[in-house]
Amino acid sequence: MSQSIEAPLESIKVDTFLQELAAIQQSGSKRVAILGSRHVPITHQQLIELMTYALALGGNRIITSGATGTNSAAIRGAMKADPNLLTVILPQSLARQPRESREQLEQVMHLVESPANDSLSLAEASSICNQEIISRCQQLICFAFHDSTTLLRTCQDAEEQRKLVTLFYFD
Repeated sequence: MSQSIEAPLESIKVDTFLQELAAIQQSGSKRVAILGSRHVPITHQQLIELMTYALALGGNRIITSGATGTNSAAIRGAMKADPNLLTVILPQSLARQPRESREQLEQVMHLVESPANDSLSLAEASSICNQEIISRCQQLICFAFHDSTTLLRTCQDAEEQRKLVTLFYFD
């Protein structure tokens, strides 16, 4: 009986592996979402910025949110490469963003605000925002801590939607 259970699971693993391999080898541009923690050391932010810059130079469309830390670094990298390839989706309206984020966000050409979520907590609005972001991407690159509940749930949701997910842990 265990053979009949293991065989379908094994075929699912092989199928998933082949899909991921095809996605990695895909030539041409992709829609890449970059999400992550707000609490990121400056050296990590520089690496995220450089990676995003390279992805955008390669013609990939970058999708992120507007928080400080990871998302801000992704915005800087994409803006340096090609501002037209960047879409930033906010969990709430621009007015609800911290002042230091607003200055950067006002420079973004493709900015999507969510004023309908202004009455929600930031955690609830961020969860909804992350769902919107993964619905628009083909690949998710996420930078998180092991206790980053919202981000880890977003990665799990993306995997369930058969997106290519790359998860980096800071801790």
